[in-house]
Amino acid sequence: MTVGGTTLNEGDWISVDGTTGKVFAGKIPTSEPSLEEQKELMTLLKWADEICARGNIREAVARGYPTRGLQVWANADYPKDARRARSYGAVGIGLCRTEHMFFEPERLPIVQRMILAETSEERDEALNLLLPHQRKDFDGLFEAMDGYPVIIRLIDPPLHEFMPDEEKLLEEVITMRLKDETNGLSEKEHLLAAVRGMHESNPMMGLRGVRLSIAMPGIVEMQVRAVFEAAADCSKRGIKVKPEIMIPLVGTEKELDWIQPRLERIAKTVMAEKGIKFGYKFGTMIEVPRAALTGETVAKRAEFFSFGTNDLTQMTFAYSRDDAERNFLDIYQEQGILKKNPFQTLDRHGVGRLMKWAIKDGRETRPNLEVGICGEHGGDPESIEWCHIIGNNYVSCSPFRVPIARLAAAHAALTHKPAKKAPVKPKKMPVKKILKAKKKSSGK
Repeated sequence: MTVGGTTLNEGDWISVDGTTGKVFAGKIPTSEPSLEEQKELMTLLKWADEICARGNIREAVARGYPTRGLQVWANADYPKDARRARSYGAVGIGLCRTEHMFFEPERLPIVQRMILAETSEERDEALNLLLPHQRKDFDGLFEAMDGYPVIIRLIDPPLHEFMPDEEKLLEEVITMRLKDETNGLSEKEHLLAAVRGMHESNPMMGLRGVRLSIAMPGIVEMQVRAVFEAAADCSKRGIKVKPEIMIPLVGTEKELDWIQPRLERIAKTVMAEKGIKFGYKFGTMIEVPRAALTGETVAKRAEFFSFGTNDLTQMTFAYSRDDAERNFLDIYQEQGILKKNPFQTLDRHGVGRLMKWAIKDGRETRPNLEVGICGEHGGDPESIEWCHIIGNNYVSCSPFRVPIARLAAAHAALTHKPAKKAPVKPKKMPVKKILKAKKKSSGK
């Protein structure tokens, strides 16, 4: 590639400034940003937090009091992410994606064994091997967020994502056949057949989320046991734990009726085994339009709503995000069909209206319903403003976007101050009426 007289070859280093978009030839040294060193920024963020009354929102909601602003939480999958988020001012974890932990090199083969298991015994054996790994992950998260809530989402993606690529497998099998390599061929063919058997025409709307939990409950049962064992161990070490379990992709309250009681029993069993008690919540991720439209029934089970606005936007617009951004969203913006990319800034008139509807109906059933957002919109200032307007308790975003979200939450609180009630003026009465009333009250 030649640009402005500079030629770059494949494999050459380039550096990109993600804020300005400038590209530099060569590898530029980088360092982790430190907020503590930016005194003026720290002062500004402190003011922003004071405006939002950060730290009092959960208590205010529990008592039915009005709140002034949004809390800012963070999306974090690992303890190091949680520690960074907390250093940037996050006061909770709004999304921990447990499936990311399954992709670790030492865990992926175990996950694949679990998926390929032909008997329940084989599957349970693999799940028992995964349990200590998950418990260790959650232990680190609770320790990093001591005293703050941690929302842990149960497995969400379809299982084929943990398996080898079908095309690469087919290529390997064909190559082995052509070379007449029999060693390991039958194993590869068996794996290829299994991967093909898992094929779905539209996997993102197929067997995933709560549907997978109902089809294979052992996976989420293991995850919930790991969460509560870790929480119990941390609690015994003096760490204040606030676990919240999020069940994804719910479309009907009947799904929660089926899976949630099973998971709650595990939570109680673990606390009884460990001889300790602590508070916890079970809630759901609102990303299916039907769940948003039936918030009053979903809230009968769910103790909190967290809007997964990435999927909710996909399903509301009927856009495949990857395909839309690659093929036509730029054209739509250029032609004025869409003012902004709906995957970057919330579509208030459509997706936003569904969110508002869900909150209103959900709180009619459960007045102290906790509501947040954990999609990528949680770090976008315009989207944060909408979350404030419709009554969210918090927004959750990438750790690096937490400072921006804190400022945006304060802007929203200042822009949309509650209207002050006009003082009640005393009614004017003629002097004769006042004297007559006094005589009557004194009996004269």
